[in-house]
Amino acid sequence: MLLDKVFEKYADKIPPAPKPGGVYKPLIITGNMVFVSGHGPYLPDGGMHCGKIPSEVDLRFAREAALQTGLAMLATLKNQFGSLSKIKRVIKLLGMVNCDPDFENHPQVINGCSELFEEVWGSENGLGSRSAVGFVSLPGRITVEIEGQFELH
Repeated sequence: MLLDKVFEKYADKIPPAPKPGGVYKPLIITGNMVFVSGHGPYLPDGGMHCGKIPSEVDLRFAREAALQTGLAMLATLKNQFGSLSKIKRVIKLLGMVNCDPDFENHPQVINGCSELFEEVWGSENGLGSRSAVGFVSLPGRITVEIEGQFELH
């Protein structure tokens, strides 16, 4: 597992585990599965990456927002389990992109998160199935929201 190197690489970008922004739980454990609620691109200072692609932000910014969302998900998992060593693999991600109707590169945006998880768990366990779709709006104008399913050891 490359976890220590990943946390070192992104040490200045990892936010605290975000608190729920509504009436839900950040994650649910059932059997050997963990279902992580939708996370946004939380920043360490409490802010978030916001803006609609491509009219307000570019692809580079949106990919960075997806990476930041992945870091927020890691923070939630680490907060729950104390470390990420209990996570065996990524099963599925759903990536939602705040975009203009004619935007077509949703997968390239969500790659920011998928590539992070590949760094953490390797290509065999870090890449699961995935959907990447566009939305006309997301809460608080955030650029992306991602939810995930993970298998436990």
